Amino acid sequence: MKQHIEDRPLTNSELVKQQATTQFIKYAVVGVMNTMVTLIVIFVCKSLLGVPEVLSNALGYIAGVVNSFMWNKTWVFRSKKSFRREAVKFAIGFGLCYVLQLGVVLGIDNHSPISGMEWDIMGFTLSSYGVATLIGMVVYTMANFVYNKTVAFK
Repeated sequence: MKQHIEDRPLTNSELVKQQATTQFIKYAVVGVMNTMVTLIVIFVCKSLLGVPEVLSNALGYIAGVVNSFMWNKTWVFRSKKSFRREAVKFAIGFGLCYVLQLGVVLGIDNHSPISGMEWDIMGFTLSSYGVATLIGMVVYTMANFVYNKTVAFK
């Protein structure tokens, strides 16, 4: 049996929370798109065009960051402010959050109780570096979202 909740206007607090949740979901969708763009560019450059691996990787990441900036500016944060100024702030945020993520990964992988451990999960090996990378990705995503919301696209 379905329970009907009376319709009522949202409070300011509820509205802000709902907007932030929607914005974060959009941010996550853009993150998935960035991953796809990055991988496709790397694959096309390396496998189809014969571009060296390191250059293919760099081009893929550049394409992903450009894609990220454009979608975050226009769709996630709907900013109409200076393109150049926001691009610089965005790039700085990317760098800061990347360094934070790298610190988390290296700290967990080299200086935690799980350092050097491996787990076999249904024939798949998960190392301490893999766990650290997953945690680092969560830290990067959260920090970069907050940075973009409060600094780059404020």
